Amino acid sequence: MFKLCGFQFLLVIQWAMCQNLGDLSLAGPLKDMNFSIPEGAGVRPIYQVECLDENGDVVKGPYSVTIYVEDINDNPPKFDQTTYTGVVRQNSRAGKPFMYVHATDPDDPTTPHAQLTYSILHHFPNPYSDMLFQIDSTTGAISPSRTGSFYLDPQKQNTFTLVVAVKDMAGMTTNAFTSSTDVIINVKESLWKAPPTIYIQENSTETHPVNISQVHSNEADVIYELFEKEGLARFPFSIDRNGVIYVTEPLDREKKDSYLFYAVTKDSVGELVDKPLQIKVIVKDINDNPPVCENALTVFEVQENEGGGSTIGTLHATDMDEKDTLNSRLKFSIESQVPAVPSSNMFIVQQDTGTLQLMSSSLNKQTAANYSLKVMVTDADFQTICEVQVHVIDINDQIPIFEKSDYHNVTVAESIPVGTVILEIQATDTDEPDTGSSHIIYQVEEGDPNHKFIIETDPETNRGFVKINKALDFETDKVHNLVINATNPEPLVSGVQYNASSRTLFKVFVTNMDEPPTFQQPVYTANVSEDIPVNTLIVKAEAYDPEGDTVRYSLEGDVKKWLKIDSSTGNIYTASALDREYKELYKVDIVATETKNAAQRSKIPLILHLKDVNDNPPQLVTDYPTFFCYPVRGGEKALIQATDVDGHVYVPRITFSLGDDMETKKNWEISKVNGTYAHLSPKHGNFEEKVYIVPVIIKDSGNPSLENKVNLEVNVCQCSSEKSCYIKLQHENSKPSVGQAIGILLGVLLVIGAIIGGVFFHMKYKQKNEKKSQQKDAKDQTECVELNQ
Repeated sequence: MFKLCGFQFLLVIQWAMCQNLGDLSLAGPLKDMNFSIPEGAGVRPIYQVECLDENGDVVKGPYSVTIYVEDINDNPPKFDQTTYTGVVRQNSRAGKPFMYVHATDPDDPTTPHAQLTYSILHHFPNPYSDMLFQIDSTTGAISPSRTGSFYLDPQKQNTFTLVVAVKDMAGMTTNAFTSSTDVIINVKESLWKAPPTIYIQENSTETHPVNISQVHSNEADVIYELFEKEGLARFPFSIDRNGVIYVTEPLDREKKDSYLFYAVTKDSVGELVDKPLQIKVIVKDINDNPPVCENALTVFEVQENEGGGSTIGTLHATDMDEKDTLNSRLKFSIESQVPAVPSSNMFIVQQDTGTLQLMSSSLNKQTAANYSLKVMVTDADFQTICEVQVHVIDINDQIPIFEKSDYHNVTVAESIPVGTVILEIQATDTDEPDTGSSHIIYQVEEGDPNHKFIIETDPETNRGFVKINKALDFETDKVHNLVINATNPEPLVSGVQYNASSRTLFKVFVTNMDEPPTFQQPVYTANVSEDIPVNTLIVKAEAYDPEGDTVRYSLEGDVKKWLKIDSSTGNIYTASALDREYKELYKVDIVATETKNAAQRSKIPLILHLKDVNDNPPQLVTDYPTFFCYPVRGGEKALIQATDVDGHVYVPRITFSLGDDMETKKNWEISKVNGTYAHLSPKHGNFEEKVYIVPVIIKDSGNPSLENKVNLEVNVCQCSSEKSCYIKLQHENSKPSVGQAIGILLGVLLVIGAIIGGVFFHMKYKQKNEKKSQQKDAKDQTECVELNQ
């Protein structure tokens, strides 16, 4: 901008004239003036102008003329460096700048001429479809893209060259000036790495907290934090602002042998900067736990005939220190044996397994029935004493011996109930009481192939009870010659066998009882058609008497008298016509009775399944009267229904038709709805207000089919609605007759009597309850008084 004062000023006349500055008038009175002239117009002649008035006198001033020089976009932007270099860390956060580029433009900064926009033109190399880097178009800040944050890896590519361009005019026009530069980016390995597994010795005596590791973020000024997912009541680790991780207290491996948690970094607003790092801590074991006996007292049993080297059992102990290390390795040794008979070293224990063995075969229950051992269990630093007891068990070298070799016999009736005890037997065994060597099991060895008998043993006394296990039968077995043996659940020792002393004899005589006849079958059934002729043989019942008596037959429960039975043969015949529609499943009882003793009788059911025949014509269902409202207008329909009591596999199929008389067919028509329904319709509207008789023929689909002709009453009447007829009241007959009056009076008297009787019954019932409970209810008493009044 130039400002000229006074009467003299510089004008680029030719430029002004070219720019058509005709507004500039050099004549007339002077005044303050402003002009804008674009830069770069070049040098032009300068004239000195003197303003005179008409008298030739110099015009006084001063006046100012201001000339504004306007900027044009005549300077391209320039980077302040020809080549830039930068370093980025692997896994750096997307959008986080790691370097800047900068360019300048001498044009007027208040105009778009100097407004610069940055962009990345090329990317060398570019192994992915997306750019690994991005640039802020305004600030020139270069940062990893989301793809770059994930894929940048110095092991694969450690150097990239970016061609970065800058445009003026805010990059909005094609006439903008452009400059470019190379940006060399070196990819370095990420500092944000999970440390190797951390090992911490348990029960450390160091002063806590103790530095155990450190993590480093790729970015500065981040906030380090730890978090764990296990929900521990007490988390014994911390991290400081430099990423140093500490253990805050001594650890106990027996409580928790490892920890897994995460280190994270956040920015000032709490957003995650780096991906969480997993930190694993292993607690190293020290020998700080003594051996522990699995049981306060370990008890073993051994038979007195066991040989030297036999295993008695294994003593178990545990150590809470780390498994399969020297800290938890246990050794066993016997410290003492009580009693020390017949020698002080009757037993030996395997040093590493705790297995207890016999040194020799000199155990004898009579010498020592029990041994008490003290076994020392040691680890590298501790020792523990475990108590062991060894019980010497008597061997099964004695057999059971019966007190009697023959229990002779017993006589029982064949009707004796199952479970009845018929004999008590006794054998003794001199082996140790309450052991498998002395407990006795009784069995019927011979004479009972059908298991009619069973023997139970009293576990305290070894007494045996012979019981009836199944019903006896005189006709099948009159005598049972039983051989009973006695054995032990524990096997006998080698060289000892059961002999005749462990067996006994016993006879059971069965006496005959008069038993009722027995049928050959538990139930008789027959499938017959309901139309079979009378005297048809249906069933032949058979029964026999165990004692051989003659049997006579009869029937019970034949309420319809449909059947008869031949009392001698048991043949059952039809006595009258059957009817499936009355009873499809007909049940009677067949009775067999001894001729010599009528009290001995048996009965079983006979079930007849009656098969249907078409012996019933269909019937019209008249649950409601058929009517049409007067006057008949035409198009009305009345639904009629028919049914058939005969059996049908599916829905019965019934056909409907009208009678043959001409009058009926002239007035009415009938149409089928389905297998059981039809519509009756008037053919015209010329019907009187009266009852019409319409003959309807209904026919079933049986073979042969049956039909039924029904005179259907159809009422043509005045309707109070479309669903009912109404009858006009005859007012002259509204007074009741003498008989009606007497009937009404009797009805009233009956109602009054019922009420009085109910009151009387209620009072009696309350009095009875009051006597039982001995309590009085004031409210009930008041009600009774009111009723009496």
